[in-house]
Amino acid sequence: MGKYEKLAKDIIANVGGKENVISLTHCVTRLRFQLKDESIANTEVLKNMDGVVTVMQTAGQYQVVIGNHVPDVFRDVCEVAGISGDGANAPKTKRKFSEAALDIITGIFMPSIGILCASGILKGVNTLLDMVGLVSAASGLGVLLAAAADAMFLFFPIILGYNAFKKLGGNPYLGMTLGAALCYPTIQGIDIEVFGFVVNATYTSTMLPMVVLSFLAVYIEKGLNKIIPDVVKTFVVPAIVLALCLPIGFCVIGPVSNLLGDFINQCIQGVYGFSPIIAAALLAFLWQILVMMGCHMLVILPILMGLMAGVEQPLMAVIGVCSFVQTGSVFAIWLKTKNKKLKQIALPAWISGIFGVTEPAIYGVTLPNGKQFLLTCFGSAVAGALSVILGVSAYTMAGMGVFQIPGQINSANAGGSLTVSLILTVAATVIGFVIAFVTYKDKAEAAKPEVKKVSAEKEVISSPVKGNVVPLEKVEDAAFSAGALGKGIAVDPTEGKVVAPCDGTVMTLFPTKHAIGIVSDNGCEVLIHIGMNTVKLEGKGFEAHIKQGDKVKKGDVLVTFDIESLKKEGYSLVTPIIVTNTADYLDVVEVANGSVKLGDDLLTLLN
Repeated sequence: MGKYEKLAKDIIANVGGKENVISLTHCVTRLRFQLKDESIANTEVLKNMDGVVTVMQTAGQYQVVIGNHVPDVFRDVCEVAGISGDGANAPKTKRKFSEAALDIITGIFMPSIGILCASGILKGVNTLLDMVGLVSAASGLGVLLAAAADAMFLFFPIILGYNAFKKLGGNPYLGMTLGAALCYPTIQGIDIEVFGFVVNATYTSTMLPMVVLSFLAVYIEKGLNKIIPDVVKTFVVPAIVLALCLPIGFCVIGPVSNLLGDFINQCIQGVYGFSPIIAAALLAFLWQILVMMGCHMLVILPILMGLMAGVEQPLMAVIGVCSFVQTGSVFAIWLKTKNKKLKQIALPAWISGIFGVTEPAIYGVTLPNGKQFLLTCFGSAVAGALSVILGVSAYTMAGMGVFQIPGQINSANAGGSLTVSLILTVAATVIGFVIAFVTYKDKAEAAKPEVKKVSAEKEVISSPVKGNVVPLEKVEDAAFSAGALGKGIAVDPTEGKVVAPCDGTVMTLFPTKHAIGIVSDNGCEVLIHIGMNTVKLEGKGFEAHIKQGDKVKKGDVLVTFDIESLKKEGYSLVTPIIVTNTADYLDVVEVANGSVKLGDDLLTLLN
């Protein structure tokens, strides 16, 4: 177990326990969970946890933002939870097409992004070494370093084959072999006649052909596994898949995918060519917002396709300036603020920002200050436009922050391209610094509101449902029964109605209507979770009678549900009633047993 064992245990406990985790992957800065039921995750606790920057719930993923040490945290989380961390065997859940597409893209490309960036950095460093005369590109060492830098790009279909098959549920080694077959040296760029058709194609340094071919190959592999006898399927199935898919991939899927890739790149270049400055400013303005949403890979992929095809990508340089604007801004705030807590957050945030990891800067510094985040977006737009004016481009995929500079070195004009890249880096940092230094002011600390108390000793939570009391430890969900979400009690309902257990405010109403969060007028946070795994119904059988933000009185109807139809579909309707801020009380005492009616005393909270 690594040094993040405690953090890993806390994360697993607060996402609802390992039983609530369907799959887990990670990108450069965040853990990307797919959970069975996001409503039982203790999001606020996670957001305030040491070692966690923030939590994002987007595109069907529960994203816990960690920072640039996420690979180490990921390994410990996987070990604590006893999961593989690749999501390959995750059960299928019904999701929107956009959510499923983003999940697949992330699963295929993210595992190799780090090595891809490392290869790009090495390519740039090799150019610099040759430029200053330290290591000639024609020397033996120069040739070996070039091989180390170029291998990932040249044989990228092999890497993609492994990742794609693993993500789609196929044999990843079969995927690697199919990718290697596409890269087979003697079939690149020559006329090959197959069934009377002549095809001339090159698949080294490509992306789309292997990705598209993987969907077909995995489909065929899974189909064959169902009909080929177990005694021979280990070698017969791969043989058939390779024999079928390579000709189809080489002659049909590959050429079509390459044409599609060319079309996408031409569209990007066309939009950029229409008004380079406007396109760059708009992309730079939106970039940090896309990073927050966790869907920035959708922008990166077409650009990466262009780089793979050997086409310089000015928009990659535009994206790169945003981290420096953010870093400059946070550095200025660190200098100006008198708030000790903010100073402690800002120091590591601007240091990590130098290396392109901006989530700590965004979530810890600029976003909580509202205006500052918006100003960094405008500053990024200015820096993005300047990038175009200076003519900075990316020539290979490199890292983030200062590590992107080697990727902006053009071997045909190494000195000139390096100079403008450094000028842009400094200018973007200065833009962010000046904006924040001029505009930032510490917020006046608001007086803490006086908490209203019904009595000095206790508060009573009544039963929101009619039914039979079930001790919390007997609930068939570890997140509830282990008390990870707080103390409470459960009721097996005999009537499909949920009412307010106290006077208060509806703070959370999940879109699926199966879970309601209420904060009482005295500050008690109550979670009512109707049934087990009922999130899968996506609201079917539930009807909400309130909306988020509504003030309610004890006994007001919150949600009704079709109790008979839900039982017929096989769902347990045992409903936990949890005090999620249990730590704020001396004790939470169960005061009911047997059967309860609506409004009966259920829990007593001792202050």
